[in-house]
Amino acid sequence: MKVFRKIVDLQNELFEARKKKQSIGLVPTMGALHEGHASLVRRSVKENDITVVSVFLNPTQFNNPNDLATYPRTLEKDCDLLEKNGADYVFAPTAEEMYPTPDKRQFEFPPVSTVMEGKHRPGHFNGVCQVVSRLFYITRPQRAYFGEKDWQQIAVVKAMVKRLKLNIDIVECPIIRESDGLALSSRNTLLAPEERAIAPNIFKYLNESIEFAKTHSLKDTHNQVVSQINATDGLEVEYFSIVDGNTLQDIEKWEDSNYIVGCITVYCGKKPVRLIDHIKYKEY
Repeated sequence: MKVFRKIVDLQNELFEARKKKQSIGLVPTMGALHEGHASLVRRSVKENDITVVSVFLNPTQFNNPNDLATYPRTLEKDCDLLEKNGADYVFAPTAEEMYPTPDKRQFEFPPVSTVMEGKHRPGHFNGVCQVVSRLFYITRPQRAYFGEKDWQQIAVVKAMVKRLKLNIDIVECPIIRESDGLALSSRNTLLAPEERAIAPNIFKYLNESIEFAKTHSLKDTHNQVVSQINATDGLEVEYFSIVDGNTLQDIEKWEDSNYIVGCITVYCGKKPVRLIDHIKYKEY
């Protein structure tokens, strides 16, 4: 496995791969890798000749400076994980390498980019699109792999790919969870032991709400989940939105859509750590 810091060096390597008609898979990450990322890498290795993993903590998608400052950075450990899972190339640039001049491009894809995370983290998805589009132009992959934990992000990236007319398949990969149900996240490493102990309640109550929803209204289900999580000392819901899975718009009744997803963001602990998750109530 090779590690590249410079765009030109990676592009030269990938030019040789394309000359050999080798397919390229890209796994974009911000580092602090875990088994969820490893599952994306293994999927890419299985489906492509070459797998590139970017490890770049993108400053333009953080609207909270403290969130950026506290985000875990573990490049050496990340490279060990990537090599064990078959990655061919790691691209770990500096911010100056990725943004030699300020990226002033504006990306907006309403309604999918303006609700939930888009509403609560202004500028976040613009930063996501800035960095992901740059990674796409740099690596020119046939496929790019994203975890479903960041479910709204996938919808935004798909909208961007369509708008920019990029010939790239966006491959959605299932959430990987701990044995107690907590969705794997780089931010989990920021949880103190007592916070880690209560965090699985997020998925516990989401999961239980599937059965609850069979005999209760959408509004009652929403309120049940929020009240149960908020009743857990150390957890506080920022938002819980039950939406149409295609438009990401709030719905009022279960009959309003055949594809319904509940998306939640919860603050955990005293600092606190911001955790996201979702549950699918109805699928086609």
